[in-house]
Amino acid sequence: MRNLLDRFRGAGGTSGSSGAGTFRADFTASLVVFLVAVPLCVGVAVASGVPAELGLITGIVGGLVTGFLPGSSLQVSGPAAGLTVLVYEAVEQYGVAALGVLVLISGLLQLAMGALGLGRWFRAISVAVVQGMLAGIGLVLIAGQLYALADTKAPSSGLDKIFSIPGLIGDVAGSSDALKAVAVGAGTIVVLVLWPRFRQGAKVLPAPLAAVALATAATAIFDLPIARVEVKGLLDAIQPPGGSEFQALAEVGVIGTVLAFTLIASAESLFSAAAVDRLHDGPRTDYNKELMAQGAGNTVCGLLGALPMTAVIVRSAANVQAGAKTKASRVLHGVWLLVFAVLFPSALGIIPVATLAGVLVYSGWKLIPTKDLVPLWKSHRGEAIILIVTAGAIVITNMFEGVIIGLLMAVAKTAWETSHVHVEVTGREDGAGADAGEKPLHVRVRGNATFLRLPKLLDELEGLPREREVELDLTGLRHVDHACEMALATWTERHNAVVKRDTALEDRIPA
Repeated sequence: MRNLLDRFRGAGGTSGSSGAGTFRADFTASLVVFLVAVPLCVGVAVASGVPAELGLITGIVGGLVTGFLPGSSLQVSGPAAGLTVLVYEAVEQYGVAALGVLVLISGLLQLAMGALGLGRWFRAISVAVVQGMLAGIGLVLIAGQLYALADTKAPSSGLDKIFSIPGLIGDVAGSSDALKAVAVGAGTIVVLVLWPRFRQGAKVLPAPLAAVALATAATAIFDLPIARVEVKGLLDAIQPPGGSEFQALAEVGVIGTVLAFTLIASAESLFSAAAVDRLHDGPRTDYNKELMAQGAGNTVCGLLGALPMTAVIVRSAANVQAGAKTKASRVLHGVWLLVFAVLFPSALGIIPVATLAGVLVYSGWKLIPTKDLVPLWKSHRGEAIILIVTAGAIVITNMFEGVIIGLLMAVAKTAWETSHVHVEVTGREDGAGADAGEKPLHVRVRGNATFLRLPKLLDELEGLPREREVELDLTGLRHVDHACEMALATWTERHNAVVKRDTALEDRIPA
């Protein structure tokens, strides 16, 4: 045990702390994280359209596999609300059996990217795109879970979910059972909002567990006729992918889903790592090792047919705030999840689906950067537009296409802002006198000349005197692309040819 504690301390703890004190802090923190993780694991699984146990399996792997590997010492991994929409779409289109293949290949890609040192490049992704991605996920998640609040099946697409809400309201108003389910879900949200203000209670019991426990107790006491979570055995829920599932990788849509899993899971995990690093004074995250740790976890999850995992900021923040010192806390939280899933699986069967929907509606709302949007609009309007367009594109299309649209907008915005070009003209003062046409204008172009600025650049050149030849100086350019270079050379040649022709005609006319 002493050697094990020393390994944990060396990987993430404070060197000056005693082994017993460190383990005591990690033990306590692991219980807090476990209590936070249980309702989130189950809720994400139900919202993803898969058995509840698959969410627990991912949480277990996140603790016992990813939690033991180097990377970020205090970050906790498991199934995340940020991937719920994408997983639901994949399960609807390809079936639960294909989920293992998608997660497995995503995990292998993460391992490869980490080994190639690409982890730090995820830090270069525009924050506006990431916020827009999370906002889009939050909007679709909220829209979908509104139907689960009423024990009703949600439409498949994001737009259908939103446009069908008026009809949902009418259906709920006409059904007493639906009203009871909505009341339970709404009560869950109220507890989630108000519970942190009750500081003494919040220290003892995390808000998600308190909300689920109170809603479950109310449902049982009043014997409410609302849907409960369906429970299977842990081993029965495991579905390793077979040969037929691997054949689906030949489809273009499957490849797009795998890339979306990889991109979103990696970006969310590494952005979470950066946020967790700001919460503690311990060792900083090694992004490549953390990416490989996430890849190893997703590879195991794929082999078990479970949900994809990411680092989850809710669990990670709870881990830090509970006083965790080393990665022992997140490993132990995986142990508690395993014990719970093996010994008390029937406890899940008493949880109302509407309660979990309430937890995810609240989680979806937290994904939307409501506080940041107005300040961002005032200070960086372009970034705010990227955020809004990315979120809207995810709602209108799907996760992968929405993120691609956001990334392309971010690249285009950066290219536009960096392609500043200035034209300096000297020699205009020599334009008076009889020999004005004999002295060319010296035109110096500075900055970055790209096709994006070509119309503006040509407009400025067209405004030069037509009777004067031009000497074009491009030595002040830091960058010039092929399109710009060819256009400038062609314009200069044509302009000077016209000037020479007009001068020759004037010389032939007798005075």
